[in-house]
Amino acid sequence: MPDQPHPAVPSARPVINDCWNKIGVWGDASCPELVRHVHCRHCPVYSAAAAELLNGELPPGYVADWTSHFAREKPVVEQDTQSAVIFRIAAEWFALSVGMFKEISELKAIHSLPHRRHDTILGLVNIRGELLVCVSLARVLNLEKTPETSRVAHPYLLVISHESSRLVFPVDEVGGIQHFSLQAVKTVPATVAGAGTTYVTGILPWRDKSVGCLDGPLLYYTLNKGLA
Repeated sequence: MPDQPHPAVPSARPVINDCWNKIGVWGDASCPELVRHVHCRHCPVYSAAAAELLNGELPPGYVADWTSHFAREKPVVEQDTQSAVIFRIAAEWFALSVGMFKEISELKAIHSLPHRRHDTILGLVNIRGELLVCVSLARVLNLEKTPETSRVAHPYLLVISHESSRLVFPVDEVGGIQHFSLQAVKTVPATVAGAGTTYVTGILPWRDKSVGCLDGPLLYYTLNKGLA
């Protein structure tokens, strides 16, 4: 779940484009840059706005404005709302908690490892100068590509983190960040079977698709176990 939205800056401060409250993670999440940065705090626009505010002189009435702001009654925030990154592998769509994501990267060369013991390990990939292990969710989830899904692919590498370690996995398409209520998540139908259903905790209706909500810690445990 993303951090709470930053409050509007009092009128005495310089006017800035607070796009994060409009089209960012605290708005409707329609900003196309979210595909690259995952969260507004990673975006240079957000950083530049913060620098402008911090470097500017405090205007008259600044303390009084903020005192008034924090004295207001806080709105009730819905507690069961979650955020997830939606992505496609082969013909299936999945959602994984946004809290696990560190970065979304363009597809890069994956360097194979000799004598690898587990077929889920694809190799090593360079992310910002650091070599990270790249794994295959497609194999863990028992997904097969078809010529049709390959033609419409817009591949990315997703970097996830859990308990201070990081892994990378390729996907065929990224749908962006979706905010949703837990009430919107449906039970996995009993008629649905397959190796991948072990990691699916529910089904989220999204646009005209059914998105499988993944159990992030369980999935990460399985992927990490393959590295041993």
